[in-house]
Amino acid sequence: MAQTTGQWSEYLDLATLTDVGMRRSVNQDSHVVVLASDPESWITRGHVFIVADGMGAHAAGELASKLAVDNIPHTYYKLAEFPAPAALEKSIVEANALIHRRGEADSEFHGMGTTCSALAILPHGAVCAHVGDSRIYRLRGTKLEQLSFDHSLVWEMAAAGKLKDQEVPSFIPKNVITRSLGPNAQVQVDVEGPFPIQPGDRFLLCSDGLTGPVDDKELGAILASLSLDDAVQTLVDLANLRGGPDNITVVALEVKDPQFGGAAQIQPQEAKKVKKGPIHPAAIGVVGVCLLAGCVLAILQQLLVAGICAGVALLAGLLGHFQRFETDTPLLGPQPIGGPFGRGPHRAYDSEPNEELLAKFHDMLSRLNDAAQRENWAIDWEKFQQLRSAAESARNGRDFKTALKNYCEAIRFVLSELRHSGERR
Repeated sequence: MAQTTGQWSEYLDLATLTDVGMRRSVNQDSHVVVLASDPESWITRGHVFIVADGMGAHAAGELASKLAVDNIPHTYYKLAEFPAPAALEKSIVEANALIHRRGEADSEFHGMGTTCSALAILPHGAVCAHVGDSRIYRLRGTKLEQLSFDHSLVWEMAAAGKLKDQEVPSFIPKNVITRSLGPNAQVQVDVEGPFPIQPGDRFLLCSDGLTGPVDDKELGAILASLSLDDAVQTLVDLANLRGGPDNITVVALEVKDPQFGGAAQIQPQEAKKVKKGPIHPAAIGVVGVCLLAGCVLAILQQLLVAGICAGVALLAGLLGHFQRFETDTPLLGPQPIGGPFGRGPHRAYDSEPNEELLAKFHDMLSRLNDAAQRENWAIDWEKFQQLRSAAESARNGRDFKTALKNYCEAIRFVLSELRHSGERR
């Protein structure tokens, strides 16, 4: 649920939730949030958010997704010489190689794989790196955009034939993916962005355990209308209410200030120490040749030319000498990272709550009420009916956003009551 963002709390809100779902016994999803440790790290690497959906028998999928979220941030921050998009891509490629080696080394893990959706929030904007069908969205106002491209058979066929998703033949399975980390020694990573960030922009990363049962318009309306904490819980509850066929993971964040105050806080005296390498062999060679030539010429009484050789040797030696010491490299602001990369956003939806959406939630609560009565669920019926009545009243008054909030609160209330009743047993 809601997570502390420490020194970044003035600039960033965050909520995460993962759930095993209704039909799985093990959660093979993994996720990680790595916030910059200081303003300098924010400028060069930003904040990183990753969701991975593991695949494989026994514990293989769980291991694959964990290897991804454990290793990608570490490699990303280690590759300081590369711009952020290139470092993010390389870190995913290296994670793929690691997962593949582990799978090849142990028959129990052979063929294991995982999706990976990584988001870096940087001073330059939002950069995505992506493999598989987990998703990355950006919500601006009531416009929801999918920044990542699904590496699924349905999306690939639609793109190849320039079709809409609904025009792809219905017999094509929606859960077949065309790329993942682990099964193959090499992998192609999609890099998208940087996408501009404005105050109030929200981003959401999720596994397909959410986007299977919950459609994009519902997801967008809930993310646009509720607090992050309530939105994340509602989305997971809604997926479970519709069968929860897979593990569900949601990472949601809101950028309150896209500059995060970072660049202005770094002063020249806080510059990063960059260690230079040893003296280049060419410099050593130049010094040696010039000194030798100078000595020979001095013996031959060619003093002018000998002096020139000595001067060249001295200059080369000084250059090589200063290369050996650490030098201060002031970080005066974000450095160029290239781009734009990719073709995103790949989908866009209007997420303004409307009558059609509310009718779906009305019907859902009616069916939930009938099931609860039939199965004699132990819930606080008075509270539930109050929330339903408040939702219907707001809907009749065409206050659709308030109505959606109340419908969602009713769903969260019922699911919470059921969870607690199960714990009490």
